[in-house]
Amino acid sequence: MRFGRIATVASAIALAATMTACGSSEKTVDVEARSGDNSGALVGVTMPTKSSERWISDGENVKAGLEKLGYKVDLQYAENDIPTQVNQIENQITKGAKLLIVASIDGTALTTQLQQAADNKIPVIAYDRLIRNSPNVDYYTTFDNFKVGVQQATSLLVGLKVKNADGSEGSAKGPFNIELFAGSPDDNNATFFFNGAMSVLQPYIDKGVLTVKSGQTDFKTVAILRWDPATAQKRMEDILTKTYTGDAKVDGVLSPYDGLSIGILSALKSNGYGTSGQPYPVVTGQDAELASVKSIIAGEQYSTIFKDTRELAKVTVTMADTVLKGGKPEVNNTADYNNGVKVVPSYLLDPVIVDKTNYEKILVGSGYYTADKLG
Repeated sequence: MRFGRIATVASAIALAATMTACGSSEKTVDVEARSGDNSGALVGVTMPTKSSERWISDGENVKAGLEKLGYKVDLQYAENDIPTQVNQIENQITKGAKLLIVASIDGTALTTQLQQAADNKIPVIAYDRLIRNSPNVDYYTTFDNFKVGVQQATSLLVGLKVKNADGSEGSAKGPFNIELFAGSPDDNNATFFFNGAMSVLQPYIDKGVLTVKSGQTDFKTVAILRWDPATAQKRMEDILTKTYTGDAKVDGVLSPYDGLSIGILSALKSNGYGTSGQPYPVVTGQDAELASVKSIIAGEQYSTIFKDTRELAKVTVTMADTVLKGGKPEVNNTADYNNGVKVVPSYLLDPVIVDKTNYEKILVGSGYYTADKLG
Protein backbone atom coordinates (compact mmCIF):
# COMPACT_ATOMS: atom_id res chain seq x y z
CA MET A 1 0.00 0.00 0.00
CA ARG A 2 1.33 3.38 -0.95
CA PHE A 3 1.37 6.03 1.74
CA GLY A 4 2.07 9.03 -0.48
CA ARG A 5 0.51 12.35 -0.08
CA ILE A 6 -3.16 11.83 -0.85
CA ALA A 7 -4.98 14.35 -3.00
CA THR A 8 -8.07 15.57 -1.22
CA VAL A 9 -10.76 18.17 -1.56
CA ALA A 10 -9.77 21.60 -0.32
CA SER A 11 -12.48 21.72 2.30
CA ALA A 12 -14.98 19.30 3.74
CA ILE A 13 -17.57 22.06 3.73
CA ALA A 14 -17.17 22.89 0.03
CA LEU A 15 -16.72 19.36 -1.15
CA ALA A 16 -18.98 18.73 -4.08
CA ALA A 17 -18.26 21.41 -6.61
CA THR A 18 -14.69 20.74 -7.66
CA MET A 19 -14.49 16.96 -8.00
CA THR A 20 -13.72 15.05 -11.15
CA ALA A 21 -14.94 11.53 -11.72
CA CYS A 22 -11.97 9.26 -12.16
CA GLY A 23 -13.08 5.77 -11.12
CA SER A 24 -12.22 2.49 -12.76
CA SER A 25 -14.28 2.45 -15.94
CA GLU A 26 -14.32 -1.34 -16.14
CA LYS A 27 -15.72 -1.77 -12.63
CA THR A 28 -18.09 1.18 -13.02
CA VAL A 29 -19.60 -0.39 -16.15
CA ASP A 30 -20.16 -3.53 -14.10
CA VAL A 31 -21.92 -1.51 -11.38
CA GLU A 32 -24.01 0.30 -13.97
CA ALA A 33 -24.97 -3.00 -15.53
CA ARG A 34 -26.32 -4.17 -12.18
CA SER A 35 -28.39 -1.04 -11.76
CA GLY A 36 -31.82 -0.57 -13.20
CA ASP A 37 -34.92 1.29 -12.10
CA ASN A 38 -34.22 1.35 -8.38
CA SER A 39 -36.53 4.14 -7.28
CA GLY A 40 -37.78 3.34 -3.81
CA ALA A 41 -35.30 0.46 -3.53
CA LEU A 42 -34.11 -1.01 -0.23
CA VAL A 43 -30.59 -0.02 0.84
CA GLY A 44 -28.84 -2.00 3.55
CA VAL A 45 -26.71 0.07 5.94
CA THR A 46 -24.59 -1.67 8.58
CA MET A 47 -22.63 0.20 11.25
CA PRO A 48 -20.20 -1.28 13.83
CA THR A 49 -21.66 -0.20 17.16
CA LYS A 50 -23.79 2.22 19.12
CA SER A 51 -21.13 2.47 21.83
CA SER A 52 -19.49 5.31 19.90
CA GLU A 53 -21.61 8.41 19.33
CA ARG A 54 -20.04 9.01 15.93
CA TRP A 55 -21.41 5.73 14.50
CA ILE A 56 -24.88 6.60 15.77
CA SER A 57 -24.67 9.93 13.93
CA ASP A 58 -23.24 8.28 10.81
CA GLY A 59 -26.05 5.77 10.63
CA GLU A 60 -28.79 8.30 11.26
CA ASN A 61 -27.39 10.76 8.72
CA VAL A 62 -27.01 8.16 5.99
CA LYS A 63 -30.50 6.80 6.66
CA ALA A 64 -32.09 10.26 6.64
CA GLY A 65 -30.32 11.24 3.42
CA LEU A 66 -31.40 8.10 1.59
CA GLU A 67 -34.97 8.30 2.82
CA LYS A 68 -35.16 11.91 1.67
CA LEU A 69 -34.41 10.62 -1.83
CA GLY A 70 -37.19 8.07 -1.58
CA TYR A 71 -35.22 4.93 -0.71
CA LYS A 72 -36.12 2.42 1.98
CA VAL A 73 -33.33 1.83 4.51
CA ASP A 74 -32.49 -1.13 6.72
CA LEU A 75 -30.06 0.36 9.29
CA GLN A 76 -28.32 -2.13 11.57
CA TYR A 77 -25.72 -1.91 14.35
CA ALA A 78 -23.66 -4.98 15.25
CA GLU A 79 -22.25 -3.88 18.63
CA ASN A 80 -18.74 -4.82 17.50
CA ASP A 81 -19.71 -8.48 17.09
CA ILE A 82 -18.49 -9.89 13.76
CA PRO A 83 -21.01 -12.78 13.48
CA THR A 84 -23.82 -10.31 14.13
CA GLN A 85 -22.67 -8.05 11.30
CA VAL A 86 -22.28 -11.05 8.99
CA ASN A 87 -25.87 -12.09 9.72
CA GLN A 88 -27.15 -8.55 9.25
CA ILE A 89 -25.61 -8.31 5.78
CA GLU A 90 -26.89 -11.74 4.79
CA ASN A 91 -30.38 -10.74 5.94
CA GLN A 92 -30.24 -7.53 3.93
CA ILE A 93 -29.32 -9.51 0.82
CA THR A 94 -32.20 -11.91 1.50
CA LYS A 95 -34.60 -8.99 1.95
CA GLY A 96 -33.73 -7.78 -1.56
CA ALA A 97 -31.44 -4.83 -0.86
CA LYS A 98 -30.26 -3.22 -4.11
CA LEU A 99 -27.14 -1.66 -2.56
CA LEU A 100 -25.12 -2.17 0.61
CA ILE A 101 -23.29 0.48 2.65
CA VAL A 102 -20.97 -1.24 5.12
CA ALA A 103 -18.85 0.19 7.93
CA SER A 104 -17.10 -3.05 8.82
CA ILE A 105 -16.04 -4.25 12.25
CA ASP A 106 -13.31 -6.46 10.80
CA GLY A 107 -12.36 -5.46 7.28
CA THR A 108 -11.25 -9.01 6.46
CA ALA A 109 -14.30 -10.93 7.68
CA LEU A 110 -16.88 -10.24 4.98
CA THR A 111 -15.55 -11.85 1.80
CA THR A 112 -18.27 -14.54 1.66
CA GLN A 113 -21.07 -12.03 2.21
CA LEU A 114 -19.67 -9.67 -0.41
CA GLN A 115 -19.50 -12.55 -2.88
CA GLN A 116 -23.17 -13.20 -2.15
CA ALA A 117 -23.85 -9.54 -2.89
CA ALA A 118 -21.95 -9.76 -6.18
CA ASP A 119 -23.82 -12.93 -7.14
CA ASN A 120 -27.04 -10.99 -6.60
CA LYS A 121 -25.72 -7.97 -8.55
CA ILE A 122 -25.72 -5.76 -5.43
CA PRO A 123 -23.11 -2.95 -5.41
CA VAL A 124 -21.18 -2.37 -2.18
CA ILE A 125 -19.87 0.91 -0.75
CA ALA A 126 -17.34 0.59 2.08
CA TYR A 127 -18.08 3.36 4.57
CA ASP A 128 -15.08 4.92 6.37
CA ARG A 129 -13.42 1.51 6.91
CA LEU A 130 -11.98 -0.26 3.89
CA ILE A 131 -13.20 -3.83 3.40
CA ARG A 132 -10.20 -5.98 2.56
CA ASN A 133 -9.41 -9.08 0.53
CA SER A 134 -12.46 -8.88 -1.71
CA PRO A 135 -12.90 -7.83 -5.36
CA ASN A 136 -16.55 -7.06 -4.58
CA VAL A 137 -16.06 -3.62 -3.04
CA ASP A 138 -17.17 -1.08 -5.61
CA TYR A 139 -16.44 2.23 -3.86
CA TYR A 140 -15.03 3.61 -0.63
CA THR A 141 -15.96 6.83 1.16
CA THR A 142 -13.72 8.08 3.96
CA PHE A 143 -11.42 10.84 5.16
CA ASP A 144 -7.75 11.32 4.31
CA ASN A 145 -6.67 8.86 6.98
CA PHE A 146 -2.92 9.26 6.51
CA LYS A 147 -3.44 12.99 7.01
CA VAL A 148 -5.40 12.27 10.22
CA GLY A 149 -2.27 10.64 11.65
CA VAL A 150 -0.08 13.49 10.44
CA GLN A 151 -2.40 15.95 12.18
CA GLN A 152 -2.45 13.95 15.42
CA ALA A 153 1.34 13.88 15.54
CA THR A 154 1.57 17.55 14.60
CA SER A 155 -0.82 18.56 17.39
CA LEU A 156 1.23 16.46 19.83
CA LEU A 157 4.37 18.38 18.83
CA VAL A 158 2.54 21.71 19.04
CA GLY A 159 1.28 20.82 22.51
CA LEU A 160 4.86 20.03 23.57
CA LYS A 161 5.98 23.32 21.95
CA VAL A 162 8.40 21.42 19.73
CA LYS A 163 6.53 22.91 16.78
CA ASN A 164 4.46 26.04 16.42
CA ALA A 165 0.91 26.03 15.08
CA ASP A 166 2.11 27.64 11.84
CA GLY A 167 4.39 24.67 11.19
CA SER A 168 7.65 26.33 12.18
CA GLU A 169 10.00 24.84 14.75
CA GLY A 170 9.11 25.70 18.32
CA SER A 171 11.24 26.73 21.28
CA ALA A 172 11.21 23.42 23.19
CA LYS A 173 14.07 21.02 22.51
CA GLY A 174 13.20 18.11 24.78
CA PRO A 175 13.86 15.38 25.46
CA PHE A 176 10.20 14.55 26.07
CA ASN A 177 8.83 11.19 27.15
CA ILE A 178 5.95 10.07 24.93
CA GLU A 179 3.91 6.89 24.57
CA LEU A 180 2.22 5.58 21.45
CA PHE A 181 -1.21 4.05 20.95
CA ALA A 182 -2.78 2.78 17.74
CA GLY A 183 -6.24 1.64 16.72
CA SER A 184 -7.64 -1.79 16.14
CA PRO A 185 -5.40 -4.04 14.02
CA ASP A 186 -8.43 -5.35 12.08
CA ASP A 187 -9.39 -1.82 11.01
CA ASN A 188 -7.54 -0.77 7.86
CA ASN A 189 -7.73 2.88 8.91
CA ALA A 190 -5.65 2.22 12.03
CA THR A 191 -2.49 1.57 10.01
CA PHE A 192 -3.05 4.75 8.00
CA PHE A 193 -3.42 6.77 11.21
CA PHE A 194 -0.32 5.23 12.76
CA ASN A 195 1.88 5.48 9.67
CA GLY A 196 0.81 9.08 9.16
CA ALA A 197 1.68 9.92 12.76
CA MET A 198 5.02 8.13 12.68
CA SER A 199 6.02 9.91 9.47
CA VAL A 200 6.02 13.07 11.61
CA LEU A 201 7.25 11.69 14.95
CA GLN A 202 10.03 9.35 13.83
CA PRO A 203 12.51 12.11 12.86
CA TYR A 204 12.11 13.65 16.32
CA ILE A 205 12.57 10.25 17.95
CA ASP A 206 15.70 9.70 15.86
CA LYS A 207 17.07 13.08 16.97
CA GLY A 208 16.35 12.38 20.64
CA VAL A 209 13.82 15.18 20.99
CA LEU A 210 11.21 12.53 21.74
CA THR A 211 11.76 9.32 23.68
CA VAL A 212 9.33 6.41 23.86
CA LYS A 213 10.37 5.42 27.35
CA SER A 214 8.48 2.11 27.37
CA GLY A 215 10.26 1.07 24.18
CA GLN A 216 6.90 0.06 22.67
CA THR A 217 6.90 1.50 19.17
CA ASP A 218 5.72 -1.16 16.71
CA PHE A 219 2.12 -1.15 15.53
CA LYS A 220 1.23 -4.65 16.76
CA THR A 221 2.36 -3.84 20.30
CA VAL A 222 0.60 -0.49 20.61
CA ALA A 223 -2.63 -1.41 18.75
CA ILE A 224 -5.85 -1.60 20.78
CA LEU A 225 -8.25 -4.29 19.57
CA ARG A 226 -11.76 -3.02 18.75
CA TRP A 227 -10.69 0.48 19.84
CA ASP A 228 -11.64 -0.52 23.39
CA PRO A 229 -11.18 2.26 25.99
CA ALA A 230 -10.79 -0.20 28.89
CA THR A 231 -7.95 -1.96 27.07
CA ALA A 232 -6.22 1.36 26.44
CA GLN A 233 -6.65 2.35 30.08
CA LYS A 234 -5.12 -0.90 31.29
CA ARG A 235 -2.19 -0.62 28.87
CA MET A 236 -1.50 2.94 30.05
CA GLU A 237 -1.67 1.81 33.67
CA ASP A 238 0.78 -1.01 32.95
CA ILE A 239 3.19 1.38 31.23
CA LEU A 240 3.06 3.82 34.13
CA THR A 241 3.66 1.07 36.68
CA LYS A 242 6.53 -0.60 34.84
CA THR A 243 8.26 2.36 33.19
CA TYR A 244 7.53 5.62 34.98
CA THR A 245 9.07 5.09 38.38
CA GLY A 246 10.77 7.71 40.50
CA ASP A 247 10.69 11.16 38.93
CA ALA A 248 10.06 10.00 35.37
CA LYS A 249 6.96 11.61 33.86
CA VAL A 250 4.92 11.18 30.69
CA ASP A 251 4.96 14.35 28.59
CA GLY A 252 2.79 13.26 25.67
CA VAL A 253 0.58 10.43 24.44
CA LEU A 254 -0.31 9.74 20.82
CA SER A 255 -3.90 8.52 21.01
CA PRO A 256 -5.72 7.82 17.74
CA TYR A 257 -9.32 8.05 19.04
CA ASP A 258 -11.23 10.01 21.67
CA GLY A 259 -12.60 6.90 23.36
CA LEU A 260 -9.06 5.66 23.94
CA SER A 261 -8.02 9.13 25.09
CA ILE A 262 -10.61 9.09 27.86
CA GLY A 263 -9.31 5.72 29.07
CA ILE A 264 -5.71 6.92 28.89
CA LEU A 265 -6.55 10.06 30.86
CA SER A 266 -8.29 7.95 33.52
CA ALA A 267 -5.14 5.89 33.96
CA LEU A 268 -3.06 9.05 34.21
CA LYS A 269 -5.41 10.57 36.76
CA SER A 270 -5.19 7.42 38.90
CA ASN A 271 -1.41 7.85 38.86
CA GLY A 272 -1.40 11.42 40.11
CA TYR A 273 -1.64 13.41 36.89
CA GLY A 274 -4.10 16.25 36.41
CA THR A 275 -3.01 18.51 39.25
CA SER A 276 -1.31 21.89 39.21
CA GLY A 277 1.92 20.25 40.30
CA GLN A 278 1.66 17.42 37.80
CA PRO A 279 -0.53 18.41 34.84
CA TYR A 280 -1.78 15.98 32.27
CA PRO A 281 0.55 15.21 29.39
CA VAL A 282 -0.38 16.29 25.87
CA VAL A 283 -2.97 13.70 24.76
CA THR A 284 -4.35 13.62 21.22
CA GLY A 285 -7.58 12.07 19.90
CA GLN A 286 -9.99 11.78 17.00
CA ASP A 287 -13.70 12.18 16.19
CA ALA A 288 -14.53 15.24 18.31
CA GLU A 289 -16.78 13.19 20.58
CA LEU A 290 -18.71 15.27 23.07
CA ALA A 291 -16.97 13.96 26.20
CA SER A 292 -13.56 14.65 24.69
CA VAL A 293 -14.46 18.13 23.49
CA LYS A 294 -15.58 18.91 27.04
CA SER A 295 -12.29 17.42 28.26
CA ILE A 296 -10.37 19.70 25.90
CA ILE A 297 -12.29 22.73 27.17
CA ALA A 298 -11.47 21.64 30.74
CA GLY A 299 -7.75 21.49 29.91
CA GLU A 300 -7.42 17.69 30.11
CA GLN A 301 -7.26 16.17 26.62
CA TYR A 302 -5.18 18.44 24.41
CA SER A 303 -6.67 17.94 20.94
CA THR A 304 -8.89 15.88 18.68
CA ILE A 305 -9.24 15.45 14.94
CA PHE A 306 -12.63 16.58 13.65
CA LYS A 307 -14.05 14.56 10.78
CA ASP A 308 -17.37 16.05 9.77
CA THR A 309 -19.36 12.86 9.38
CA ARG A 310 -22.35 14.87 8.15
CA GLU A 311 -20.35 15.54 5.00
CA LEU A 312 -19.23 11.91 4.78
CA ALA A 313 -22.87 10.83 4.93
CA LYS A 314 -23.79 13.31 2.19
CA VAL A 315 -21.03 12.03 -0.09
CA THR A 316 -22.06 8.43 0.54
CA VAL A 317 -25.75 9.10 -0.07
CA THR A 318 -24.95 10.93 -3.32
CA MET A 319 -22.69 8.08 -4.41
CA ALA A 320 -25.35 5.47 -3.59
CA ASP A 321 -28.04 7.42 -5.43
CA THR A 322 -25.84 7.78 -8.50
CA VAL A 323 -25.00 4.07 -8.58
CA LEU A 324 -28.63 3.03 -8.08
CA LYS A 325 -29.61 5.25 -10.99
CA GLY A 326 -26.99 3.62 -13.21
CA GLY A 327 -24.58 6.55 -13.13
CA LYS A 328 -20.88 6.97 -12.49
CA PRO A 329 -20.23 8.47 -9.02
CA GLU A 330 -17.54 11.02 -8.33
CA VAL A 331 -14.30 9.86 -6.69
CA ASN A 332 -11.07 11.75 -6.03
CA ASN A 333 -8.58 8.98 -5.31
CA THR A 334 -7.85 5.91 -7.40
CA ALA A 335 -4.35 5.09 -6.19
CA ASP A 336 -4.02 4.72 -2.43
CA TYR A 337 -6.64 2.32 -1.13
CA ASN A 338 -5.61 -1.17 -2.19
CA ASN A 339 -7.65 -3.73 -0.28
CA GLY A 340 -5.30 -6.60 -1.11
CA VAL A 341 -7.19 -7.58 -4.26
CA LYS A 342 -7.88 -4.28 -6.01
CA VAL A 343 -7.48 -0.54 -5.66
CA VAL A 344 -10.91 0.66 -4.59
CA PRO A 345 -12.07 3.97 -6.14
CA SER A 346 -12.43 6.33 -3.20
CA TYR A 347 -13.81 9.69 -2.18
CA LEU A 348 -11.77 11.37 0.55
CA LEU A 349 -12.67 14.29 2.81
CA ASP A 350 -10.34 16.53 4.80
CA PRO A 351 -9.95 16.27 8.60
CA VAL A 352 -9.29 19.28 10.87
CA ILE A 353 -7.26 19.64 14.09
CA VAL A 354 -9.39 20.93 16.98
CA ASP A 355 -8.04 22.17 20.31
CA LYS A 356 -8.97 24.70 22.95
CA THR A 357 -8.06 27.63 20.69
CA ASN A 358 -10.45 26.84 17.84
CA TYR A 359 -13.20 24.47 19.02
CA GLU A 360 -15.81 27.25 19.02
CA LYS A 361 -15.03 28.30 15.46
CA ILE A 362 -14.82 24.77 14.06
CA LEU A 363 -17.44 22.86 16.02
CA VAL A 364 -19.94 25.51 17.11
CA GLY A 365 -19.46 27.66 14.03
CA SER A 366 -20.25 24.75 11.72
CA GLY A 367 -23.31 23.76 13.75
CA TYR A 368 -21.84 20.39 14.70
CA TYR A 369 -22.41 21.23 18.37
CA THR A 370 -24.39 24.02 20.00
CA ALA A 371 -22.60 26.16 22.58
CA ASP A 372 -24.97 25.07 25.35
CA LYS A 373 -24.21 21.40 24.66
CA LEU A 374 -20.55 22.06 25.37
CA GLY A 375 -21.22 24.14 28.43
